[in-house]
Amino acid sequence: MITSLIGRTFLQAYNEKYKTSYSSKQFFEEVYFELFFNHNKYLMSGGNSSFENPKISWDKMQKGIMPYESEERRRERLVKFIEKAENTMGILDMGIAPGYPAAEITAATSGLVSDLIIEYTEDDIYYSWFGSGLGIGVAGGYSFLINDPEILLKTFEGWSIYRKYLNDKTLENIRGNQINTWNGQWLTFRLGKNFREEFVFRDLEQEGFFKIDDKLIEVNTVKWTNLFFSLSRNYPTQILNSYIYSFGQTNKTIGFIPVYLSSGKKLIDVWRKLYGSDSTFDSHAFQSLFGLEIKRACELGSIGLLALRPQNLRKYFHNDKSLNFKKEEEIIIYKSFKIWLIAMLSKNKEEITDYTQEIANLLLRYRAGDSKTTRKNLIDKDLLAASSKKAFLDALAVIVKDINDSDMEAIKTLRNEVHLMTNEEFTYFNTLLKFDYNYTERN
Repeated sequence: MITSLIGRTFLQAYNEKYKTSYSSKQFFEEVYFELFFNHNKYLMSGGNSSFENPKISWDKMQKGIMPYESEERRRERLVKFIEKAENTMGILDMGIAPGYPAAEITAATSGLVSDLIIEYTEDDIYYSWFGSGLGIGVAGGYSFLINDPEILLKTFEGWSIYRKYLNDKTLENIRGNQINTWNGQWLTFRLGKNFREEFVFRDLEQEGFFKIDDKLIEVNTVKWTNLFFSLSRNYPTQILNSYIYSFGQTNKTIGFIPVYLSSGKKLIDVWRKLYGSDSTFDSHAFQSLFGLEIKRACELGSIGLLALRPQNLRKYFHNDKSLNFKKEEEIIIYKSFKIWLIAMLSKNKEEITDYTQEIANLLLRYRAGDSKTTRKNLIDKDLLAASSKKAFLDALAVIVKDINDSDMEAIKTLRNEVHLMTNEEFTYFNTLLKFDYNYTERN
């Protein structure tokens, strides 16, 4: 199963990097168990295995009563697990190997059920735990498993940091069992521009790692686009074939989805062309403006430019609705819309141009030649709200009658460009033109 594949890739990469020769069992006993389960708080739930979490009353913990298990009891759990692993033959289930089907295949928690008889080894059991611990959680309740040695090792680096905070007596309210959520935040930070080797808890808090109140500190789930842009900065040409899933009360499998990191580079290139400095683009707040909900993004079959479509942009298609540009936040939203639309229009082109801004200026010159509202209404209601190329070209035919001679050639070029566009390209083009026109009008 996929968790075992990920675990195998990870351990091989770990041994190569750190010049060790751990077997899967040795690594489980000496490294994995020590980090994940040999403490008062676990890094992740033990599920239905012998590591099933001890029952701890939060109310009692708040009163200073800590009914944790002893280390001796935790060692007993490890011995019981090892014995079961050594005596499990053939078919595995999730009671011993995370990510495998439940023993009862009708159970709601079962996943990756197959009618093929596939035999597994003892190594696969240990690998499955490593792989499960390397899931990268994102908002929406799903996680990514990425079979890339370098990314797996960088994810692993965060395990000890999470353990350090769980053991920190000054952070006694921090929640355990969040390793996949932690991995999402950690990898986004580790590959982001704000990462530095010497960081403290306060730095991670400012990065948005945690939700903190009087009773609880828990790790926030990161938005998938924040993770995506961090990955794309480090691996701008890579395609990551990612397994996307959710393990919980009900297991959900989306499957293998290719993630095109070049799409992030495309958006960054457009931003630099238009606005120069990366500082705004690098902020988590700006990056979170992009992206469909993760499940909807996966329904497209791949995660790339189309999946990065900014939130709420669709409601501006084929109508005269636009932003007001009265607040700074609306200008930021406009910029996210603009660079995505330009990226979509130029995705198969080397040159990135601000063509719609030139047309917006032309339309404003045309409108200025009318003291009434006739030309304004023609632009707003007929041209920019056109739901088809034909409606747009019909409005353009009216405009061309009164256009300045100096703008005539540009109008003819526009007509030819629109005529050759696909319907999808026209939607993007006219929406961008509408935003540029209204932004220029108000500013």
